[in-house]
Amino acid sequence: MKKRKEMSDSERLQTLQRKLYQLAKQDVKYRFYSLYDKLTNGYVLREAWLAVRSNGGAAGVDRKTIGQVEHDGVEVLLSQIAHELQSGTYRPQAVKRVMIPKANGKLRPLGIPTVKDRIVQTVCKLILEPIFEADFENSSHGFRPDRNAAGAMKQIKESLGEGRHEILDADLSSYFDTIPHDKLLILVQQRISDMRVIELITMWLKSPVEQEDGKITGGKSTTKGTPQGGVISPLLANIYLNLLDKIVNDSNKLFSREGIKIIRYADDFVMMGKKISEEAMCQLKRLLTRMELRLNEEKTRRIDARKESFQFLGFQIRCDQSQYNKYGKYWNISPSPKSLNKLREKLREERTRYVMCPGDVIARKLNSTLKGWLNYFTIQGVSYTKIARRDIEYYLRESMWRLYRRKSQRHSPMRCRNAYQQLRQKHGLVDVCHYGLKTAPVNANR
Repeated sequence: MKKRKEMSDSERLQTLQRKLYQLAKQDVKYRFYSLYDKLTNGYVLREAWLAVRSNGGAAGVDRKTIGQVEHDGVEVLLSQIAHELQSGTYRPQAVKRVMIPKANGKLRPLGIPTVKDRIVQTVCKLILEPIFEADFENSSHGFRPDRNAAGAMKQIKESLGEGRHEILDADLSSYFDTIPHDKLLILVQQRISDMRVIELITMWLKSPVEQEDGKITGGKSTTKGTPQGGVISPLLANIYLNLLDKIVNDSNKLFSREGIKIIRYADDFVMMGKKISEEAMCQLKRLLTRMELRLNEEKTRRIDARKESFQFLGFQIRCDQSQYNKYGKYWNISPSPKSLNKLREKLREERTRYVMCPGDVIARKLNSTLKGWLNYFTIQGVSYTKIARRDIEYYLRESMWRLYRRKSQRHSPMRCRNAYQQLRQKHGLVDVCHYGLKTAPVNANR
């Protein structure tokens, strides 16, 4: 008799997740009463550790890095986590807060849990995510398995093609910091009845925060917010805003009757319709007020996309005149000027940082940045990156020439104008103009 092949940890986790998803999908009112015991399964803990290690990240308030965890013994930590969860003695440590700069010059707070807390949050996310995935709307694209910005941009292009030209380009004020705990937990409990899981989530929501000056704030008295940087935070944020998605997409509501669609990526969203009436705007504001959220009036605007361009997820969307038909127009979706400027700044930093390194090292470091940017913005049949690619290539040619002109103290083939070409031919620098383009995007409107 043939011996049955033993499943790997990854396969066992996928099997469990598939069962949870199917059960949730079959019955929209089904509530899960026994999930906590699954958090301590060895294969779930091991997969959670692998996810945390692959994501990297800084140390939390305990100053313990991923490397130190590996040095001390991963199995030791996972056994400790399993014991604390089983005995009910697990308590999260404070979240370390750091301020990171935004493009507009302001600072964004980022919360960094300890490696141990990141593992426990990941375990919880691995179990809860398939359940709530069964409920999430197709209009939501951020921080979800097998979904990304490309899917959001495809939906935007489809909606524009269907005549939804009026756009509400919306921005929520400090969304992650203003999610009300009580209302969020009500939505979680519509699916999860295991109170031990609810208590875990509540502890993370109310974790104290260690500020950059060392002061501890927050704690049990906190009633709003989930820290950006926490593993579980994006899932909780999607659970809360899924209520907005469902109401906008409900066929009995004003939005759907007016043909309005919502396309959302985490807390960034656009509403698109042939017309967005004042009544619809008022209803949206009433809904957000009930959810204890509010629009950032300075950044939120309502436009006609045929007359004005708008930006979403780093793309610029505008209606352009076709070069093939003087009466024809097409939707030009391309990297925004802001995205191009950020890329140039990043390339400048990389170039300066590795100025004394050999050509192969410079090419490798630049490739990491270039490939990530090109993979994000290249959406076959949707985005048009030709002009942006030419701009990037021109910038690289000029900057590499200036770099080697200053660097070389003696005659070198890299000192002349073909430094960029040398880096491409000899050291494998990516061909910006052709990378990732299997076929040229076809514009059906041209």
